[in-house]
Amino acid sequence: MTDKTETLSIRDRIGVDCGRKLSVEDAVDWAVANEVTYIDCQIDIAPNALKSFNDARSAPIRDRCAETGVQLGLHTLSAVNVAEFSPYVDEAVDAYLKAYIDACARLDAKWIVIHAGYHFTDDVSERMEAGLERLKRIVGYAEEKGAILLLENTNWEPDRAEVHYLAHNLEETNWYFDRIASPNLGWSFTINHATLVPEGIAGFLDGGPVDRLGEVRMADNNGEYELHMKPGTGIIDWTDMFRRVETTGFTGHYMNAFGSLEDMLEGREWQVKQFPG
Repeated sequence: MTDKTETLSIRDRIGVDCGRKLSVEDAVDWAVANEVTYIDCQIDIAPNALKSFNDARSAPIRDRCAETGVQLGLHTLSAVNVAEFSPYVDEAVDAYLKAYIDACARLDAKWIVIHAGYHFTDDVSERMEAGLERLKRIVGYAEEKGAILLLENTNWEPDRAEVHYLAHNLEETNWYFDRIASPNLGWSFTINHATLVPEGIAGFLDGGPVDRLGEVRMADNNGEYELHMKPGTGIIDWTDMFRRVETTGFTGHYMNAFGSLEDMLEGREWQVKQFPG
């Protein structure tokens, strides 16, 4: 669902999640200097304050990406509860997501990673319904603006925890995609999150919405709790993972999300060697 993938090598298809480690401007320059085609940036707070992305700031970034071929994606903050239903706060969540879409349009960003929100154990159905209705509204707005949203499968939290992310397992992930058929909503598949539930990476790829797969987010994990480990230091069989993903017909980008920028560059070189020939 993103651009420039058909003729790229696997090395070029592996991007780096810059988060808010750098300003968007610096992230694009860093990507050029390090031959990274795909980057993710979070634009909530400084140096990437969401309200700062007016036309004056956005136009040079958009032009720089067009000139260099860097493919910029945005990543909303999972701490913002998309499943919010409290008065006043619910309207603020809508405004937040719409502001990301507006910034995406100004920047000509290629995707926005979004989340399904979270619940507090005894309000699962209410939160899921509230989040679904919000996502339908936001996807409708994305259609108007020409933005691509990628819903991420989030991480499992221990059963005794009060707060739990939604869309953390295959059943919940499919629940949202079954109810929102828009081509402007794709899937951001996070492999380390998948290791925390019984279905695992294989189960997500066998039973998930692979026809809507927009990106694969990568880190290793210990299979016990939420971590973003360097590849090769956890339980993931990387060659098998790549083979399973590619067998779906996926030709899009992968996104490293662990450690420092240097860690992710080093990890990319290691991952390339694990890619099935």
